[in-house]
Amino acid sequence: MSESNPADPKPSDEEWRRTLPADTYQVMRCHGTERAGTSPLNLEHRTGLYRCAACGEALFESATKFDSGTGWPSFYAPLPGAVGVTVDERFGMRRTEVHCARCGGHLGHVFPDGPEPTGERYCMNGVALKFVASGS
Repeated sequence: MSESNPADPKPSDEEWRRTLPADTYQVMRCHGTERAGTSPLNLEHRTGLYRCAACGEALFESATKFDSGTGWPSFYAPLPGAVGVTVDERFGMRRTEVHCARCGGHLGHVFPDGPEPTGERYCMNGVALKFVASGS
């Protein structure tokens, strides 16, 4: 997103506002959450990559996506080095927040109740992701 300085891909707040749709900005910059069941990515079943909606970084392979029944796109593993995590203690609970390792945009949370082989559920906001089908 910060094309002026490729060594530092973290966008300024003004860049986030200018380039992202309002709902994506709210999730990725303000740590918001989209309403469950509203993402078209819940119904996406093609082979491809899920990329960061802000910077385009590849985050998840479609082979790791599963239907968690939660209403958000869910994955059992990110691509190596694609995401970072931090402790989120907002709203009176302790959760593990997931963000894009490249630009720092908030993606969602990871929980220890996913399927094998990892046992993890990366519960992502669809507006924070962009799906690119294989061969596109």
